[in-house]
Amino acid sequence: MNILLLGNGGRENALAWKMIQSNKLKNLYIAPGNAGTGLVGKNINLSTTDFPAIKEFVLANDIHMVVVGPEEPLVKGIYDYFNNDGQIRHTPVVGPSAKGAQLEGSKDFAKQFMKRHNIPTARYQSFTLSELDKAYHFMEQLEAPYVLKADGLAAGKGVLIIHDINEAKRELKSMLSGMFGDASRIVVIEEFLSGIECSVFVMTDGNSYKILPVAKDYKRIGEGDTGLNTGGMGAVSPVSFANDAFMKKVEERIVIPTINGLKKDEIDYKGFIFIGLINVKGEPMVIEYNVRMGDPETEVVMPRIKSDLIDLLEGIATQTLATRNLEIDNRYAVTVMLVSGGYPGDYEKNKKITGIESVTGSIIFHAGTKQTENEILTDGGRVMAISSFGNTKNEALALSYKNAEKIKFDKKYYRKDIGFDLD
Repeated sequence: MNILLLGNGGRENALAWKMIQSNKLKNLYIAPGNAGTGLVGKNINLSTTDFPAIKEFVLANDIHMVVVGPEEPLVKGIYDYFNNDGQIRHTPVVGPSAKGAQLEGSKDFAKQFMKRHNIPTARYQSFTLSELDKAYHFMEQLEAPYVLKADGLAAGKGVLIIHDINEAKRELKSMLSGMFGDASRIVVIEEFLSGIECSVFVMTDGNSYKILPVAKDYKRIGEGDTGLNTGGMGAVSPVSFANDAFMKKVEERIVIPTINGLKKDEIDYKGFIFIGLINVKGEPMVIEYNVRMGDPETEVVMPRIKSDLIDLLEGIATQTLATRNLEIDNRYAVTVMLVSGGYPGDYEKNKKITGIESVTGSIIFHAGTKQTENEILTDGGRVMAISSFGNTKNEALALSYKNAEKIKFDKKYYRKDIGFDLD
């Protein structure tokens, strides 16, 4: 099978790493890819949202399946583009329709979906600039802190949590006035939920589903979960509090109603669902949906899947997922993200990376890297994920930290407390 994987981050490197273990794979192409994906497949210089160019490549290279890593092409309708074109309709796209992708593309759409299908989530209302006074009134009914979410995609930066109501009102006005461009023309205000978060990943073919390993990521740049939000500084799987009793509640109250809700609303959805959960005194509640795998969680989830990933993806594409086998490794997997100095603010690129060849016992997933003729350079804020197995969380972490020290680039930084809040 010839597969085209779209994306260029750590998530795509982890997916590619897992795909090449399958004897069903003939050729793997990654567009645009990074230095790490280039080690396991062939990088192709294509934009993930240039659908005509993707179509041309699919036809020219006898592609049997397109797997979409990031959210943007899904929200922009790549599934529908293929589905509506007679030349490429037979090539399955693993990912939801544009309507299904609104679960991530619009916070308001997602909240309405949850409300309609009785899926537990925080109390909320959505507002536009013309409804500012109503928004202030709703905010005054809530207890601090105040959660403000840009409705649309804002590159992971569209959520503000503010403790002072006057500051929250000022920020709300700024958001509605275009702080995040069109993404915040509508803002969702919701009550703050206190608890500990985790990420639940589900594969679905539109009828059946399989729940992948649960993970927890760490978004703040500073240790102890302090400082600015990032795309993710590390991840742990499994998650100690997500035990059988908790996951039974998740499946019955959230996963099954989500799959049934998609069917009831006649939303075409064949792909991954990322459910961002919070454990509120033992009760799972949904913070958000994403319509693809998370990053850096993919870098701990993929290593724990013992089954053939392409077989599972084939099950999604042909709506035979129920007949496919999902086997999970019981060991702990952790990932530690190496980032550029200054990230998530301003940072420099093109720093030479050394020491990769000295890493032993861990898996390196490239994120923001690029390959030149004879060296690998940094090419993003989050540069590399170091993933390791262990019989305990601490054993796995010790190995990742040991190898994180071996990799060198100017102004390298990583958090040394990943998993600090788990048993």
